[in-house]
Amino acid sequence: MGELLVYGSGGFAREVAWLAQECGHEVMAFIDDDPGKRGLVINGIPVLDFGEAKKRYLHLPVALAVGSPKTREVLYQRCAEAGFRFATLIHPRVERSSWVEVGEGTVIAAGSILTVNIRLGKQVQINLDCTIGHDVAMDDFATLAPGVHVSGWVHVKRGAYIGTGASIINGTSEAPIVIGENAIVGAGAVVTKSVPPNTTVVGVPARPLEK
Repeated sequence: MGELLVYGSGGFAREVAWLAQECGHEVMAFIDDDPGKRGLVINGIPVLDFGEAKKRYLHLPVALAVGSPKTREVLYQRCAEAGFRFATLIHPRVERSSWVEVGEGTVIAAGSILTVNIRLGKQVQINLDCTIGHDVAMDDFATLAPGVHVSGWVHVKRGAYIGTGASIINGTSEAPIVIGENAIVGAGAVVTKSVPPNTTVVGVPARPLEK
């Protein structure tokens, strides 16, 4: 399918590199800003700093493989300003209908199921074994950790992060459940009502984390 770069070299970046290979791509390098990793070879893939990657591979697309939505947005701006394009990766073992819109740079890992009338913005991450029901919208940089279940009529706003094994119940067309911008849903939480922006909720049912 083509050559690409993966930004990051940690655990998730290695998983994204594997995902890319499963899609038929060749990963030419990891990009990592840690000087201690420069020159390493990880899983057969060399690690370059940003300057070297730009000099050698500016013609290749980049997959951003950092779980933090805020950090991913910073890296997106850096790469875009440098002139890089972005790779969209969808594992062959993802099930999805033809009524799913996928934005640039989005990554969808193996085992996930996306049903109908779903809209994904740019740089969305959907990790292993997630399910997304009908009429769900996920805005730019929204992130699902492994094993998240999002029921129908849910809107996950920009930069929100849903932790491992969390579940979000159905909203309705008149009153969708909204996970606010930059909100965090803790691992294993069950969300039964909308979450305000910049709020962390945990537990069953999910409630704001006491400061």
